[in-house]
Amino acid sequence: MKALQFSVSVPQFAALKVLGSIRRRLYYGGPLATIRLVDIPEPALPSSDWVKIRTFMCGFCGSDVNLILLRDSPTATPFTSFPCTLGHELCGEVIEVGSSVDGIGIGDVVTIAPNLSCSARGIEPECSSCRMGRPGNCENFAEGALSPGMFAGICRDIGGGFASYVVAHKDQVYRLPEELSPREGAMIEPFACALQAVLDNMPDKEDRVLIIGGGVIGSLIVQSIRAFDINCSITVAEPSQFHAELTSGAGADHLITDGDILHRTEGITGARAYKPMLGRDILMGGFSKIFDVVGSADTLNISMRALRTGGVLSVMGIGRDVKLDLTPLWLKLQTIKGVYIYGYTDVNNERKHVFEMAIDFAKQKKVALESMVTHTFRIEDYKEMIEVNLNKPKHKAVKTVVSFT
Repeated sequence: MKALQFSVSVPQFAALKVLGSIRRRLYYGGPLATIRLVDIPEPALPSSDWVKIRTFMCGFCGSDVNLILLRDSPTATPFTSFPCTLGHELCGEVIEVGSSVDGIGIGDVVTIAPNLSCSARGIEPECSSCRMGRPGNCENFAEGALSPGMFAGICRDIGGGFASYVVAHKDQVYRLPEELSPREGAMIEPFACALQAVLDNMPDKEDRVLIIGGGVIGSLIVQSIRAFDINCSITVAEPSQFHAELTSGAGADHLITDGDILHRTEGITGARAYKPMLGRDILMGGFSKIFDVVGSADTLNISMRALRTGGVLSVMGIGRDVKLDLTPLWLKLQTIKGVYIYGYTDVNNERKHVFEMAIDFAKQKKVALESMVTHTFRIEDYKEMIEVNLNKPKHKAVKTVVSFT
C-alpha cells in the first residue's frame, strides 16, 4: 500500500537547515526531502488487543508541517522513531478485530485517540500520568513493546493515517455515530485538543479571553467555549482576515488583525499601559485567560504583558526555543500552563474521555466541524497539500485532508 513516510538523518538535517532556508520546497521534494510516498506492506495486528482500520480520511495537522520542515525542538526526538507513516487525525472502518477486543466490531466506523501510552505499550502498572487520567502525557513514550513515539504517526512500529490501513490499540478506538460524516470524524482529534485546553483553563462568564492564532485550533477553542454555553468575552488575534472572520462566525466578539495586541487590549479590557525605559509596554489589567496557539517568543512575551494579575496563560503552540522576559510572571502572579492533547475528565460525576465529549458535541451540532474541511487531496498529491498549508490565506484553506474513499 502507499504510505506517506517521514525520516531524517543528522547529515540530512544539517544540510536542509542551510539549503531549506534558500528553497523551502527541498524539505518535501528532491533528494533531501524528509517525506516520501513509499510502498509498504499492510500492517498486521501487533497483538490480540488491537484492531485494523481501513482509512477513510486523515487530516493534515500543523504538527505534521513542523515535523516535515524540521521546526520542532530536538528535545522531543527521544520520543519519536522513524521512518514513520504520518497522520493522526483520522477516521475509518474497522476491518479486523483482535481476540481480546470487546465492544468494537468489524464494520464499525471509528476515530482514534492516537497517543501511545502505557496500555498500548503493554506496560503494567501504568505510570502516574496514565493513572491520573492523562495518557496523552504518559511517562513511558520510549518504553515497552513499541518503539519510541508519543502517538500514532511518529512511531515506526505503528503506522499513521496517511496510508490505506492502520492499526490501533483497543483503548485508542472510539466509535462514531451514524450522524457524523467522515470529514467530521477526521476533525474529532483536533477538536478534542481544543476541548482539553478549555477544560484545563475553563473561563466563566466574567472572564475576558484572548486566543492568539485563529487557525484550526484557535477556531475550535472559540467553538469549545461556546459549546459549554459560556457567554464570556472572546478576542482572537489573527493576521489573516479570512481566518479571523471565521472565528467571528464561530463566536468571537473582537478581532485583532493588525498585530497590535497590546494597544487593542487597552481598549477591549480597560487595561492601563506603562512604558519601560526599553522595550514594549507592560499592561496592568488585561485578559484573564489567554490561549497561545502560536507559541513563539514574540507571542508568549506579548501574552504575559497582556495577561492581568492572577491570569492563566495556556501554551498550545509548539515552537522553537524561546527567550522570555519573566518580569510579568512574578509582577502579576501569573500561571503558565502547558497544554498537550487530551485525557479523562469528570462530567456529572462520570469519568469521560475528552474524545467522548467531542463526539457528543459534534453529534449535537454544537460545533461546525464539517465546514472546516475546505480542501481534500489524494495521497499522491501530498506536495500540493503541503504547499496549500504553507499559504492558507491565499487558498482560503482551513483544514486539509487526504481522502482514501
